[in-house]
Formats: sequence, structure tokens, C-alpha cells
Amino acid sequence: MNVIVLTAGLGTRLRPHTYSKPKPLLSVAGKPVLGHIIDTLKPLAIDELICVYGYLGSQIERYLTENYNYKMRFVDQADPKGQAHAIYLCKEYISGPTLIIFGDGLFGVDLERLNSHPPTGVIYVQEVEDPRRFGVAVVEDGLITKLVEKPETPVSNLAIIGVYYVPDGQKLIDAIGYCMEQNIQTKGEYYLADALQVMIERGERFTTDTVSMWKDAGTVPAVIETHRYLLENGHSRTIATTNSVIVPPVHLADGALIENSVIGPYVSVGAGAVVRDSIVKDSLIYAGALIEQANLSGSLIGEKAHISGASQTLNVGDTSTVQNG
Repeated sequence: MNVIVLTAGLGTRLRPHTYSKPKPLLSVAGKPVLGHIIDTLKPLAIDELICVYGYLGSQIERYLTENYNYKMRFVDQADPKGQAHAIYLCKEYISGPTLIIFGDGLFGVDLERLNSHPPTGVIYVQEVEDPRRFGVAVVEDGLITKLVEKPETPVSNLAIIGVYYVPDGQKLIDAIGYCMEQNIQTKGEYYLADALQVMIERGERFTTDTVSMWKDAGTVPAVIETHRYLLENGHSRTIATTNSVIVPPVHLADGALIENSVIGPYVSVGAGAVVRDSIVKDSLIYAGALIEQANLSGSLIGEKAHISGASQTLNVGDTSTVQNG
């Protein structure tokens, strides 16, 4: 089976962090979002992992090749024309069963059953109260009949989470090609949902499968919420500290230095970071940052940033400095 991971988004809602790193490499509970996603693939027999990247894509290539042993291929989407266009760039490399994953969210899915290469496609969904914010699947008699992007009038509460299994990747490529030839776009981009709708209208069968968990990581509040979930579900760890109080769950990396501080709950501190004479809760402190005499909550502090004397919620990029008093 081929797996395509789409990571080319600019991540504008996560700036300033995405000025210096691609969105999928933003760390949550001690590991990049992309790492958590790839770990989910362990039960799957993968022939080749294809990663489509864009801005700062060399960082994604380096991270994957240094940390995973799959046969990999990397494709640069230099011109961001949408999800379907990103997949179309892989047209020479995919055939047969194909799994497509959007690289900006975490999910709980039983993927092992896909090793049998079922003949019916699967679009993974989660029930939501307000479907107007999502693409949704309309199901009749167990099969998907229509995909609707952010419906103004609710037609389904099954939100599409960004994980798709297609039994024949070349049929998807043909459908995307048709959308491009006919200039079928949504909001100026070629959307995967439009191509899948073409496949459905051509007689291809798709069903839905629900997920046990779906966490977005596309905004600062979403990253913090996802971070809380991971810490509560097996990703907490601590280290020895100096004259400090640790309120679990937290994730304290080896090499972090905590002195005279109160840390937690829901805090990650990266390797080489120093937190001194501070109170930090519900925040992510990335590698190499220095926090002194601060009181932080709901904050993202970039790598090698320096925060001194602040008592507020901060969203600070790499190598930045915030000093109060």
C-alpha cells in the first residue's frame, strides 16, 4: 500500500512559529505533530511513504529520514493549488490501494484492517454538533452519496477528518485530472472532495468509518487542546528538578533545567530549555528557550526564545525576546 501524507500547507494560523518551521513539525507533548501521525501507521504494511511538502520542506524530509525507516519519496508542491493538486503530483508513483492523510491533525483509527486491501473505499469521519465548519459525508444505505464542503444548511453531521483510503490510486488520479481539465475548484483550489465526488458519480463505492479520537493542530488554541489530550493519554514524563513543584501531567525533556518554579499541569518543556523562578501552566516551552521570573498560561514559546518578567499569555516565535520590568 502507498501512503501519501500532505504537509504543504503554510500554517498561517500558527504564525509566528511557522515562519521558521513547517506546521507539521510543531512539537506537541515532546514530538512533532507529524511524528505522532506517522506513529499511527505502525500497524499498516506500507510499500512506500510519499510526503508532499512545500515551504521549508527540507526540514520535513530531514525529520522523516532521520526518525523512520520506511521506503520514502518526497514531492515538492512549489505551487500551492490545493489538496487534490498535491496528490496529482504523485501520479507517477501510486497505483493500487492508497491511503491519504492530511498532516495537520491527530487521529485514532484502526488501520490494520486495511492490510487486506478492501475493495470499497473508506473516508474516516467523526460526528460533530456543528457541521458547518467541516467537509461532511452524506450516507445512504451504508454508502457515501455526496461530499459537501462546509455546508451552510446541515446535510450531515459526519465531519471528514482528513484520512482517506482509496482501493485504486490511479482512479483517484484520473478523477483529479478530470477536475483540473474541467477547472472544478472550490475557493480557488482543487479539493480532494471534488475528485472523490467524481469517483462516486462514476460508480466507485465509498463508506465511512468513525475514529476514536480526532484532534486538530492548526491553531494555537487547538495545539494547546491537543497537547492536553496527549499528556493525559500516555505522553507525560518528568525529570529531576531543583526546588520546584511539578503538577502532572507534564512532559519534561531530558536536558531541560527547572529551578525554583511551579510547572504544570499541561506543560511541555523541551531539551535545553531553562525555566527559572517562574510559574508555568497549560503551555509549551520549546527547546533552548529561557524563561525567567515569568507567570505563563496558555502560551507557546518558540525555540531559543527569552522570556523575562512576563505575566501573561504569549505566542512567541523562535529566537524572540520578551522582557517586562
